[in-house]
Amino acid sequence: MKLRIYIKYVLILFFGILVLSSCHTSKVAMKGKPGQIVEPQADVAEKYAAVMGVKNRDIQNGRLYAFIEQWAGTPYKFGGQDKDGIDCSGLTQLLQQEVYGIKVPRMTSQQVTIIKRKYEEELKEGDLVFFDFDGKQFSHVGVYLQNGYFVHASTRKGVMVARLRDNGIYKFFSRAGSINIDQAITSLPN
Repeated sequence: MKLRIYIKYVLILFFGILVLSSCHTSKVAMKGKPGQIVEPQADVAEKYAAVMGVKNRDIQNGRLYAFIEQWAGTPYKFGGQDKDGIDCSGLTQLLQQEVYGIKVPRMTSQQVTIIKRKYEEELKEGDLVFFDFDGKQFSHVGVYLQNGYFVHASTRKGVMVARLRDNGIYKFFSRAGSINIDQAITSLPN
């Protein structure tokens, strides 16, 4: 009888530990300093390589993809800049600051003024891409990744990686370019 009770308690303890140990959240750490290229975690590289149709080795900026992984799925909130909700220009500003160490203005209309324009085929990781929605010029912004993909805060799906040439968004694509560092720092309001 005592042996049965003992086994029962051991099993309860074992399953309790098993359940509790599986209830942790995995957080992707952003290693290195802003602007420093560090190797991404293997699972993160594999995930985004699959999304963008590239090889795992093509995912090289660990800070960038760790940032995206941390913010993925965060809902859209106009004027927001935290995990409760973020808008497109807030995401762009935060990404540029935390990943590249570049201070850019908060608003999309200000961000577009600090870029050196590029053609779509010239885009590189970290470049900004702008869109005109609802007849409003430069009403949306995202950050180019590679292979025709960019990250942005979608009003419907929150922070996500999307294909630039998707029919739903490409028709609104209006401008793109790299950040002019001198203008980025000096164009911030006091």
